[in-house]
Amino acid sequence: MAKALYRKWRPQDWNEVIAQEHVTQTLRNAVINDRVAHAYLFAGPRGTGKTTTARLLAKAVNCLDPDLHNRPCNQCDHCKSLNDGRFMDLIEIDAASNTSVDDVRDLRDKINFSPSQGKYKVYIIDEVHMLSTAAFNALLKTLEEPPPHAIFILATTEIHKIPPTVLSRCQQHEFRRIPVKDIVDLLRQRSEQEGFKVADPVFTLIARQATGSFRDAISLLDQLSSLDEMITLEMAEKVMGTATNLSVIEIVDHLVARNTAEGLFQINKSLDSGTDPRQLARQLVTYLRNVLLFKMNNDDQVEVADNVKEKIFEHANKFSINDLLLAINAFNDATSETHANWHPGLGLELAFTTYLTAPSLIPTTQEQPSAKAHPTPTQQVDRPSQQKTVKKAAPKQTPAPAQKQAEPKDQSPQTTTTPEIQDKAVSIEPELKESKDIPAADEKVNEAEIEPNSGEVSLKDIQKAWGLIKTAVGKHNRRTEGLLNSSKLAGLNENILILGFSSEILKEMMEKEGNLNLTADILEEVLGQPLVLKCIVTSSQVSALPDDLEIDKDGMVGTATRDLGGKISSAKEID
Repeated sequence: MAKALYRKWRPQDWNEVIAQEHVTQTLRNAVINDRVAHAYLFAGPRGTGKTTTARLLAKAVNCLDPDLHNRPCNQCDHCKSLNDGRFMDLIEIDAASNTSVDDVRDLRDKINFSPSQGKYKVYIIDEVHMLSTAAFNALLKTLEEPPPHAIFILATTEIHKIPPTVLSRCQQHEFRRIPVKDIVDLLRQRSEQEGFKVADPVFTLIARQATGSFRDAISLLDQLSSLDEMITLEMAEKVMGTATNLSVIEIVDHLVARNTAEGLFQINKSLDSGTDPRQLARQLVTYLRNVLLFKMNNDDQVEVADNVKEKIFEHANKFSINDLLLAINAFNDATSETHANWHPGLGLELAFTTYLTAPSLIPTTQEQPSAKAHPTPTQQVDRPSQQKTVKKAAPKQTPAPAQKQAEPKDQSPQTTTTPEIQDKAVSIEPELKESKDIPAADEKVNEAEIEPNSGEVSLKDIQKAWGLIKTAVGKHNRRTEGLLNSSKLAGLNENILILGFSSEILKEMMEKEGNLNLTADILEEVLGQPLVLKCIVTSSQVSALPDDLEIDKDGMVGTATRDLGGKISSAKEID
């Protein structure tokens, strides 16, 4: 019987383990310095080298080479017997099959026996998260203080299921998914050594299908090598049940064009040709993710052919961010859709129609590129930061002096509204009562009656309209609204509005990505006067109000600072 390639190609030395240098170098140094711990926990996705590294560590600590730098040497009797699976002091336990407390008690009773061959008895417990709670409790004491000749290596793909009492007794090492490039390079090298005839695009297809698992990639190549002929991309796609790039692109084209009939026809055409529905959904999610990366200025993370990259650029100009997110979520749900059990295409059809019928979450002013234009990778993609989100309000007209003098003092102020905020406004009266609450961002507010801009805007005016301002900002950017909800109106210095934040991180987030510009535009629309925004970090110990900032000129603090020479040394907000 032929030996599986993933067993045949299992690394036998530290240098053969790919993409896990942060783990192998640490363990190698521990062997060289004779500082090997009594318990290790290897965690990470499947097929990333956890069990292989555990065996390498067991081989290194039992190697007979006198030079610690050469361990494992793969030449001594212990290394050879371990490579052949004959080493008596390496005990591998599958926790999925030995979950009970009795299994752990049996292990605990046998661990005190001295090693048969080597210096250490190494226990590798795979999928350790499958142990029962009682089994974990029975293992705790032995795991904390094992005999001097015993080493435990626990391996798991779900570290969150390991009790904290076990985690605290182990040295933890996180294994990472293997990059596509590393998988492709190693598959190409080993295929040449084995004499496989494989077209170069097949390696990339296998690597992406493996999703970071080198064992999965080798198993797929092993499956394709059974064809005993030149492995082409078309043959690989047929064997693995994947759709061609052309089919995926055509479905996305119909998605952009909102052509329901042709889109559903293309989906069923791909399924009729033998494509697995969940695999097609994954391919669509991957393609739309690449479009999103282009849209978010992460072009370097997209590894596709040049002709596909050109289509990604084209689709990036036609999709808005919120539409992309909606499409990705819809097709991502289809990857695990249970409808596929009795109707293979239903999950994909629902995802396609859900996208077309769902309303856009955020309005966009993005322009569609001309149908005659064929974008290339050198052309610029329309980015979110380049989109105009807020229009400048028309300058507010101030009443003539003669009309103003003729008006009674108790006359209601003039009404002013803007197109973006017609549905929510706030009433700002000439004389504000201290007992009147400031509307929150999510409260419904009456139609605006904003005072004519005959002078400077006061801090009370801004406080009164603050709920409206945050609501209007939220219509354009929910993230900016959330940052404003985390801020405090710290003060007003002439035309500079100070926003206080509780941490430097929130302050830095507010100062980037156009958040200040959007808020300033809304402020000008609501108040009729341009203001400059400044962000500071506040705390409960230090006042958020500098001495030269306006507070409440008619209040007690304002009178004390203006007329009595008072000075603010600290400030605290009281509910």
